[in-house]
Amino acid sequence: MIDIKTLTIKQAHADLVAKKYSAKELAEAVLVEAKKQNTDTNAYAEFFDDVIAQAECADKMLAEGKGGELTGIPIAIKDNMLMKDHIAASGSKMLMNYRAVYDATVVAKLKEAGAVILGRTNMDEFAMGSSTENCAYGPVKNPHDLSRVPGGSSGGSAAAVASASALGALGSDTGGSIRQPAALCGVVGLKPTYGAVSRYGLMAMASSLDQIGPFAKTIEDAEILFRAINGHDPMDSTSVPDDHALRNVPKKKEKLTIGIPESFVSMDGMDPDVRENFRSTIEALKKAGHTVKSIELPSLPHALAVYYVIQPAETSANLARYDGIRYGFSKEADKLMQVYMESRGEGFGKEVRRRILLGTYVLSAGYYDAYYNKANAVRRMITDEVMRAFTGVDVIAIPTTTSPAFKIGEMTSDPIKMYLEDIFTVPANIAGIPGISVPSGMVVRDGKSLPIGIQFLAAPFAEGYLFTVGRDVEKNMG
Repeated sequence: MIDIKTLTIKQAHADLVAKKYSAKELAEAVLVEAKKQNTDTNAYAEFFDDVIAQAECADKMLAEGKGGELTGIPIAIKDNMLMKDHIAASGSKMLMNYRAVYDATVVAKLKEAGAVILGRTNMDEFAMGSSTENCAYGPVKNPHDLSRVPGGSSGGSAAAVASASALGALGSDTGGSIRQPAALCGVVGLKPTYGAVSRYGLMAMASSLDQIGPFAKTIEDAEILFRAINGHDPMDSTSVPDDHALRNVPKKKEKLTIGIPESFVSMDGMDPDVRENFRSTIEALKKAGHTVKSIELPSLPHALAVYYVIQPAETSANLARYDGIRYGFSKEADKLMQVYMESRGEGFGKEVRRRILLGTYVLSAGYYDAYYNKANAVRRMITDEVMRAFTGVDVIAIPTTTSPAFKIGEMTSDPIKMYLEDIFTVPANIAGIPGISVPSGMVVRDGKSLPIGIQFLAAPFAEGYLFTVGRDVEKNMG
């Protein structure tokens, strides 16, 4: 009997090498659990019908001595990543019947490693949301309390790992869409440095912000997944050359200097239990030998406003291709303009339409300079400020979220309140730096224990520092 609930990627690899069970047996066991859990969580949009065939190929690789750390490991992918011959809908009615004709680079790397890709996970439509309620396949529910959200937009991937419905998963993070659901579901979530992981085959939302990253049960597993998908890709013009990345990787350290932007983490509106958990986690890291110092990042609170100008602007441009003519959902009409309006009006959900309208507005004549150019100027200011901070500290620590998971439907009528959920996560995307959310404890709400997380940010290509501090959080807060 395989204990799927506690099984990690690291342990599963050791078990497969030791022939305690086969990749096929592991895939079957995880599939049974995933399908059982999915009736409650709705984490998956689809389980692929070739899972067992993939597992049999992995067993062959292992038998021939060609297997690696991910060979035979059951992994889930977010519904906005292309896998050849499989549907990729990005959680939208617009692409409900779109079948990919090629593999995303990250999917190709998983296949090459011999991973078993279980299926596609539900997400906020076109990755727009912080709760995975805006999905054509219905909302995803938090495995810790089915009346609450898992976070978003990668809520399906986070819920899959949290419910033992996959040993690891991939998500995309444009403003916190990996780290926020990781915190609310009690798993590890990494947003790598912008350009460290190829976005080729990822459906674009905001191209200067999007980044693919892993979900896992442990820091060690997240590191394994990151190593597998990391690296330069000539098919992605934003992908950073390997020699540049290697030149910027800092020297390894076991004890780090952690910066706390006090005015930012002390702002009003944070749940008292989350604030207390953050402080106690920092104290535990001090006792573990890390140095903690206060820093000031006065521009950081402006990151959210910058994000909600730049992201809708880029979204409106990227989603212009879904017009009811070339591909995707199309509504027949007598006139061309009616085809556009009715196809996009019915094919896109409410939140997507809202952001397209907002983005089109800030890019329009008369407002481009007032909003979009000004947002980019403030973005440069924030980035410069954060980079200067890294000359004195190795990582910056802030909470991942302002509160534990909120109730399904609680914020859907108030988009501004929903957008404020991203306040601690958007700075990493604005500055293009890596960020990780690590489980740091539990709080009780309505008789249910809900997870919360702590977030660490590092300079570009310093993911190693994030893994170092994350391991100490696991040791001291586990």
